[in-house]
Amino acid sequence: MNYRSTVGHAPATDLAGALRAGLAPDGGLYVPDHLPSIAVETLADSTDLSETATTLLAPFFLGSELEDQLPEICREALDLPLPLVEFEPGRAWILELFHGPTAAFKDFAARFLAACMARLRAESDPAQTVLVATSGDTGGAVAAAFHRRPGFRVVILYPDGKVSARQAHQLGAFGDNVHTYRVKGNFDDCQRLVKHALNDQDLAHKMALTSANSISIGRLLPQISYYAHASIALQVKCHEKVDVIVPTGNLGNALACILAREMGLPIGEIVLATNANPTLEEYFSGRDYRGRAGIETLANAMDVGDPSNFERLAWFYRDRDLRSAGISAISVDDDAIGHCIRRVYAQSDMAICPHTACAIEALYHRRQAGNDNPHLVAATAHPAKFENVVEPLVGRTVVPPPALDELLQRPSRATELAPSFQSLGTALLALD
Repeated sequence: MNYRSTVGHAPATDLAGALRAGLAPDGGLYVPDHLPSIAVETLADSTDLSETATTLLAPFFLGSELEDQLPEICREALDLPLPLVEFEPGRAWILELFHGPTAAFKDFAARFLAACMARLRAESDPAQTVLVATSGDTGGAVAAAFHRRPGFRVVILYPDGKVSARQAHQLGAFGDNVHTYRVKGNFDDCQRLVKHALNDQDLAHKMALTSANSISIGRLLPQISYYAHASIALQVKCHEKVDVIVPTGNLGNALACILAREMGLPIGEIVLATNANPTLEEYFSGRDYRGRAGIETLANAMDVGDPSNFERLAWFYRDRDLRSAGISAISVDDDAIGHCIRRVYAQSDMAICPHTACAIEALYHRRQAGNDNPHLVAATAHPAKFENVVEPLVGRTVVPPPALDELLQRPSRATELAPSFQSLGTALLALD
């Protein structure tokens, strides 16, 4: 399997080359040169996520130096709980993706990427710098996945004051080979700095830079597997395809669901549930795509005004009409998020995070419009990460899971950084 740039000017490479680079040298995002088809029956006997992923992802690893190590990578990285919780009797289920070490769905992909990168690195190689922008959850997951791994250091950029208090504490609590910077700007500023650094050949070479954002193909691939695993399980329950609602900011998690459907998994319509940032809803309602600065919302991890993975999505549908592909988007404002959190708790005694609330609100909209299809809703983060939002709405304390609680007990430190490439370059070179 070869990987190409969405821009189209960089030479093709294998999976190892795409993983090492993070971003293509022409500034594009790496994509597989074709999507393999998968026969659902080949996955029907998989007993857990790692088995599903091993079968599903094998074509993407063909010809790579990691090909023979894929089963071991999947067992190491994807050995996480994946509960499928009934929400509406026989008609809607919640896929809980937040039972990893940092209580967010990003743990699956970050652990997978780290397991791949560790196997690609020779002992004689210089230390590799994993540079990551985060709107709240990505940075923590990447830090946990690479923490104390020999030959790697992690540099996290997060927008100062625009992540939850617990997210900020978590990001600065690792220490050791993890360096955390609070950027005086928004997430889009952080993402811009990462892309600029990766495209600066001199700096990228000196620091052996790579990315662990969803711009990395190594983040996208493993996320396909949990949508495959869940959709097959639900087909057994309801004997039909299931519509999927995915909370989305930078579009990586949702793109993984779209690719799972493209590969032949039993997934029907796909709904992109965003917060008040309107870019995707505007596009799928027929307007031109227009990236813009992110708007601050209660669902802060999705405060993205120009999602990077739209470039990949457009590439996969370059010969088809994306707006006629069974994909829609709905934007949910803060008032609706708060109302949804209250309503879910009152009806089911379940506390949900603001991002998951966007998806469940989308489900309510579809039900009110008369849509009775079976649905799968992705729950992307534990509500305890957003206690300042959730606890006043549900009227009780939301207890952090043990792994998150342990991080919150550690001291936390982050260095202030101006939103300029010069400031970032100086900070990176000072790490040597």
